[in-house]
Amino acid sequence: MTTTDTALAADIDATCRLTGEFVLRSGQVSNEYFDKYLFEADPLLLARVAREVAQLLPADAELLGGLEMGGIPIATAVSQLVGLPVVFVRKKAKEYGTAKLAEGPSYDGRKVVLIEDVITTGGAVRDATNALREGGAVVETVVCAIDRSPAGENPLADVALEVRAVLTKAELDEARTAARA
Repeated sequence: MTTTDTALAADIDATCRLTGEFVLRSGQVSNEYFDKYLFEADPLLLARVAREVAQLLPADAELLGGLEMGGIPIATAVSQLVGLPVVFVRKKAKEYGTAKLAEGPSYDGRKVVLIEDVITTGGAVRDATNALREGGAVVETVVCAIDRSPAGENPLADVALEVRAVLTKAELDEARTAARA
């Protein structure tokens, strides 16, 4: 298991796995969905996830990049634990006020570790990585709460991004099977 909190997979699975028919951001249709807002809205569960994310951060991280919208609560909680500032990354630059893609401190020339809730194909992470790199950020790693991508595959290899996950779909499936036994 990737997490040191051995009950976390069972608790996340029980809290946020929904069944039905769901269209994912990638356009894929899935018969299950991990509603991350259900664990992010629970302060005790969010704190447990944040502790695990903090353990996966590269030692040389300078900023956390919380992706809109689900990565923001996790990045904020991790920031409080480790003392790193957060850049809040939008899906697209706002069209008013400062018209920024990312709110918070300057990221030009700084090592930003992206924080995401769930990764399947990595579309939102890929977009954020490319945009932040265009703005001068050094982005090499993303840490996610749940990695739904196929086992052994890095959906973000095409943008040279390392994916570190607190939990994988396989681990959540194992927790579900164990809970039913």
